[in-house]
Amino acid sequence: MTDERPVDPAQFSLTPPEQPPLPPAPPESMGPPPAWMPAPPPAPAPSVWHRIAAFVVLIAVVAAAAGAGIGFSIARAINPNQTAQASPIASPIQTTAPATGNGNGSSSAAAVAAKVDPAIVDINTTIGSSAAAGTGMIVSSTGEILTNNHVVNGSTSISVVVQGRSQTYTAHLVGVDVSQDVAVIQIDGNVSGLPTVKFANSSSIQVGDTVIAIGNALGQGGTPPANQGHVTALDQTITASEGGGASETLNGMIESDALIYEGDSGGALVNSAGQVIGMITAGQAQGFRSSASNVGYAIASNTAVSIVNRIRAHETAADLTYGQVGYLGVSVQSLDAATAQQLGLSITSGALVASVQPGAPAASAGLTRNAVITVFGGKTITNADELGTAIRSHSPGDRVSVTWVNASGSHSATVTLAGVNP
Repeated sequence: MTDERPVDPAQFSLTPPEQPPLPPAPPESMGPPPAWMPAPPPAPAPSVWHRIAAFVVLIAVVAAAAGAGIGFSIARAINPNQTAQASPIASPIQTTAPATGNGNGSSSAAAVAAKVDPAIVDINTTIGSSAAAGTGMIVSSTGEILTNNHVVNGSTSISVVVQGRSQTYTAHLVGVDVSQDVAVIQIDGNVSGLPTVKFANSSSIQVGDTVIAIGNALGQGGTPPANQGHVTALDQTITASEGGGASETLNGMIESDALIYEGDSGGALVNSAGQVIGMITAGQAQGFRSSASNVGYAIASNTAVSIVNRIRAHETAADLTYGQVGYLGVSVQSLDAATAQQLGLSITSGALVASVQPGAPAASAGLTRNAVITVFGGKTITNADELGTAIRSHSPGDRVSVTWVNASGSHSATVTLAGVNP
């Protein structure tokens, strides 16, 4: 049964990880830097509202949205140079038919959640000088975890807390499908015997089915809250914004009225039998930092599982990116003639630097606010998008030449790119 109706892009934002207030924005004269542009990482934030949104949408490029809180963002560019770094290929994850009674919801939310909680993890990331928090689902006993790309996007480190275990684990990115906001991360070291979630075939879902949303609400950790609701629509198309101007269109989403909070991104939407039928991804934007949203969207389990299996199989494809990408550490916006005149520049195109992340490669090279990057890695840069694409085409550790112009003239330097999760 399909209820297809586009959703107003202005209403929703990706549920991002819980994160602290963002740093002051750049002066109004410069305007807000593009959400997907290279930028300095923001503070930690839960994921659910600005799902794809607020997390360092600047992603790999500069991984620091204008120094704003990078808690939820997503990268669209694909880095063809990256190679898979996944664990040994395992048997594909399977979905099963929903258990009997899926639509009636006779069990309490707490009872159902108790079956799923052991396989739900808290994900905490470092984004520049800030941090963010989201949720993940364990899909293999050796520590592979499914989450949203915007939960880990733009981060330089990832840590995972498994329910019932006192140890905090470090983890690394295996691969992502940015366009679908799906990511797979792997706990570092040798782990085994971890509980895993069970997936139900999402094609059997019907409007009215009982569902329960489980995640790291508000990034508070501990036993994940469970909120019961119902499927209110299927096959939804939404445009989720990150709050910094970036947005992403997602299709085939499951809509429900189960309450979700920022930080729930990457969490489980389960049926009354405790089977995962979707991954929590976006919620209504109103008051997402402190209030719940009773209009939430989840990536259907069939879609998520299909992507996870492709990543685990190390498939080479244009829509999949493996490992970290290059990171410069600047937030930028396209230069226009009016701004160029205001800054006394002789050029009218390029990527105008709105902010530079302290300690990032850009800072070491001498780049400062109001500089205009005109060449990167031998490629002429005429706008912010081109810079983002150029940076993401490189790997961490690459030495790349960069040329910029400011009020004192033209400058060049060679930078060694750091690494950031796409």
